[in-house]
Amino acid sequence: MSARYEAEPLTARRVSRSVRVGDVQVGGGAPISIQSMTNTLTADIAATEAQIRALADAGADIVRVSCPDEESTAALKTLTRAATVPLVADIHFHYRRAIEAACNGAACLRFNPGNISESGRVREVVRAARDNGCSIRIGVNSGSLERDLLERYGGPTAEALVASVLRHAEFLEEHDFREYKVSCKASEVTLAVRSNRLLASRTDAPIHIGITESGSARTGSLRSAVGLGVLLAEGIGDTLRVSLAGDPVEEVRVARMILRSLGLRSGGVLVVACPGCARQQFDVGRVAEALESRFGERVETLRVSVMGCVVNGPGEALGSDIGLTGGGRGTHQVYVGGERAGRVCAGDGGEDELVEELSRLVEERLGLTQGRQ
Repeated sequence: MSARYEAEPLTARRVSRSVRVGDVQVGGGAPISIQSMTNTLTADIAATEAQIRALADAGADIVRVSCPDEESTAALKTLTRAATVPLVADIHFHYRRAIEAACNGAACLRFNPGNISESGRVREVVRAARDNGCSIRIGVNSGSLERDLLERYGGPTAEALVASVLRHAEFLEEHDFREYKVSCKASEVTLAVRSNRLLASRTDAPIHIGITESGSARTGSLRSAVGLGVLLAEGIGDTLRVSLAGDPVEEVRVARMILRSLGLRSGGVLVVACPGCARQQFDVGRVAEALESRFGERVETLRVSVMGCVVNGPGEALGSDIGLTGGGRGTHQVYVGGERAGRVCAGDGGEDELVEELSRLVEERLGLTQGRQ
């Protein structure tokens, strides 16, 4: 099933080499993958399993879990067997946690080789990753740059971030390991954009993009859409995470919308609605929000337009799978598959009747009518 209209990418994707995270290809022209991270204690297997499942159901391709201690890496044995998506182990300073994670089923390790001071220890981690088919993500953040780079570049500049990434990459290259992807993130949108532009010109490794510590669901979504949108529109980014304070499932929803808006991913019920004005014949916002709430988690590609009057309504409806255009005296035009399909009267139920009629049409298109009350 496909929508009548889908956005087209603005530019060609940056060419990168391919790295595998479990059964997900990252880079090398593969579709841009969506990642998120659990916020449960990893050692709490039941809670972490449930959150991994929720993220996968929402559309995450890869899920990261924090592994700060031995209990967490031990939990990976169970978590990786139950998960339907590959798991990335988030490691910071202790090299043994990285080895344990690789041996216990992690598909990827997120760590900085430079944080493991001894070359022999890096060699052990690389050996464990190679022996277990585990890739590595070098993850650099503006808030945790090395002191010498901060002093050399006068702060967390784009040049400092990229220098840190390339320094860590050298550790892996010296051990003949190239199954790695890279990221340099910042909470400042413009710094993140400049850093990734520079990074894209300095390596052929796949790039993981994100605006780190971007904020709450509302502000973080907006800031991520701006920053990631710029990079993706320029062809930069092979995998991404939208980092939000709160329920990580919302990260996946926002990421899907960003990618779909740029023509980089299909799937999902997209509700297009006019902003409303004095001409609107019903409460457009209420109807649109109700439809998004009811069908927002569907993965099938479908475009639904909710328009308040006949100025732009018919044009949008003709380009949608299902459309509603406001008419006079409470009677509104419904379109299905780009053709007029009849009229619906709001009646005494007001917007509730419009929502129910549109929901019925959406369910018919999605094949969900069986069992509907």
